[in-house]
Amino acid sequence: MIVLCLNSGSSSLKLALFSGDERLASCTVEGIGTAKGVSRTRGKGGAALREEPARMANHGDAVHAGLDALLGHGFPSPAAAGHRFVHGGPRQHEPCRIDARLLAVLRAAVPFAPLHLPAAILGVEAISARIPGLSQVACFDTHFHWEMPEIARRLPLPRELYEAGVRRYGFHGLSYESVVAELGSDALGRAVIAHLGNGASMVAIRDGRSIDTTMGMTPAGGFMMGTRSGDLDPGVLVHLLDAHHYDSRRLEELVDRRSGLLATSESTSDMRALLAARTADGRAALAVEMFCYQAAKAAGAFATALGGLDSLVFTGGIGEHAAPVREAICARLEHLGVVIDPARNATNARVISADGSHCIAMVLPADEERTIARQTNAVLSA
Repeated sequence: MIVLCLNSGSSSLKLALFSGDERLASCTVEGIGTAKGVSRTRGKGGAALREEPARMANHGDAVHAGLDALLGHGFPSPAAAGHRFVHGGPRQHEPCRIDARLLAVLRAAVPFAPLHLPAAILGVEAISARIPGLSQVACFDTHFHWEMPEIARRLPLPRELYEAGVRRYGFHGLSYESVVAELGSDALGRAVIAHLGNGASMVAIRDGRSIDTTMGMTPAGGFMMGTRSGDLDPGVLVHLLDAHHYDSRRLEELVDRRSGLLATSESTSDMRALLAARTADGRAALAVEMFCYQAAKAAGAFATALGGLDSLVFTGGIGEHAAPVREAICARLEHLGVVIDPARNATNARVISADGSHCIAMVLPADEERTIARQTNAVLSA
């Protein structure tokens, strides 16, 4: 069965066609809602096929642009579609077939992930309009973390709020599941996986399962990211409400779109640009240093939760390609047995730790789309 996998970001969309576990082709659409939209199509093995401008007002338009690019190269039409959903709210987390009931649940869950869910819902609607009757499956980032121990899942708030869904959910679950599937729980041991990109998080893994993660009730929590603040003193938010007359929408804009690397550097959220500018721009240098410091703190805390650290895996766009970021994070973790080989790290080798390092440090590409394909096949075959 040919499965179309859709992975929506806040201003981007990744589409991939799979036959079983084989990736036939992919298309990345970026710059949604801007005048500089572009689509990039690749064939088997990631071979570049075409790059072209694409003007898209929203993620629905992006679905059509991506499908036009894939089908225009002669790739087969899909028999099913699988969608990444960041959040399903307090009850929906299992991969499942999309119907009117589920769409209502997802629309009700938008306050849990307002930056992501509307875009993903538009993707479902666009597929329904483009290929009426096509079976569609929702795959949730929160599923991987659902069985976290209560000490990690609970927030120190009244029980009635916990029962209303105010709890730690965790995200990037499809990415983490792909790493565990690729490496295996025995090889990972007590592991920290760091998904570092514009959105960034970490997970503590024992026996292949999530025991804690940095993101909380929403993807805005954890350590600082491209445009997201990460964890803040709750009193900061109360102060902004009282002294600076913020409302909930303005707070959301601040913590999701105007914080993180962008706010600290005062120029960009792009790690590549910050690394290039940091020798001449102190603000860019501070942004990079803060990101690495906070990420290392999170990894150190999870080593405590795990009772030691056997492996550290970097994934996501920054984790896979930014060698200076990995070096700065690992340098702060040497007391935990993390020692990297500079030459291996510089070339983005799969294993970047030095021979004899107590903790194995690795770099592994994120493959959320493959996880979506597997879950979609499983749901529809059942």
